[in-house]
Amino acid sequence: MFSSERLKGIDVFVAVADLGSFTAAAQRLNLTGSAVSKSVARLEGRLGTRLFSRTTRSLALTEAGLTFYRTCTSVLADLEEVEQALACEGNEPHGRVRIELPASYGRLHVLPLIMDFLRLHPLLQPHVSFSDHFVDPVQEGIDIVVRIGGADVWPASLGHRYFGAQRQIFCASPDYLERHGVPRTGQDLEQHQCVVYGHGNGLVSPWFFKGRQPGEMERRTMQARIAVGDGEGEVAAVLAGHGIGQLPTWLTQRHVDAGTLVEVLPDLAHDGLPMHLVWLKSRENLPKVRALLDYLLPRLAPHGTRAEP
Repeated sequence: MFSSERLKGIDVFVAVADLGSFTAAAQRLNLTGSAVSKSVARLEGRLGTRLFSRTTRSLALTEAGLTFYRTCTSVLADLEEVEQALACEGNEPHGRVRIELPASYGRLHVLPLIMDFLRLHPLLQPHVSFSDHFVDPVQEGIDIVVRIGGADVWPASLGHRYFGAQRQIFCASPDYLERHGVPRTGQDLEQHQCVVYGHGNGLVSPWFFKGRQPGEMERRTMQARIAVGDGEGEVAAVLAGHGIGQLPTWLTQRHVDAGTLVEVLPDLAHDGLPMHLVWLKSRENLPKVRALLDYLLPRLAPHGTRAEP
């Protein structure tokens, strides 16, 4: 016979696993650290196995803990999905869904898709935010994230799907090239004015060049004529003739097609950072999250980029 005891401590266990910390889980659940620790200890005692491997510096799921975590998150998601379905006839996606997007790519290529999706599902209430900084979906409680760049190893709490590589080209305005000449080699760029991505701390992002070995990349910090902390701002500076930029094709292709930007050094163009759609596995089966994932995944092929990993 099913006992309600089996449900006790599951929410606490999942919070600790998601956040990787008893303290963070206590803050999320509005409990004391002691209460969280005791809840997990009681759960481990009832199951007869250790769920976490603990050291003074780290906390990680054991193999048994990972198996139990996957089952618990699936059960919790199923429960929430049933509640959503009962609350809305026909299981129509509805309610709030949190989405985090890269600033320029998100505004130009993802937000229009979300707006189209809303016409199909008017009961959905997306909360969309933009940032070029690293965002942890687990810590922030974000349902869906579009990430440019990412970890080589993804945590078990996150689902992810690669959808392309950000292709980078060197480009400049026709006016700039007429005044300063066209670079013929990568070394020539040292003699040109450069438009780079600047960070709030005064640092600038390096440019990437092909290395001597296949697949090898060299990072080089360029002397900046102007540094702009926004991709669309970089394009504006290059369009205005202030220098050469290394920019993604999803941001520049329409300008290249129109002739207002000219690609230079095409042999040095390369596939840069990988692009992923990322989501919380614990919420992937909710109608509002699943429907949006199913809509975005086939449509997020970056413009002018390589689509295969």
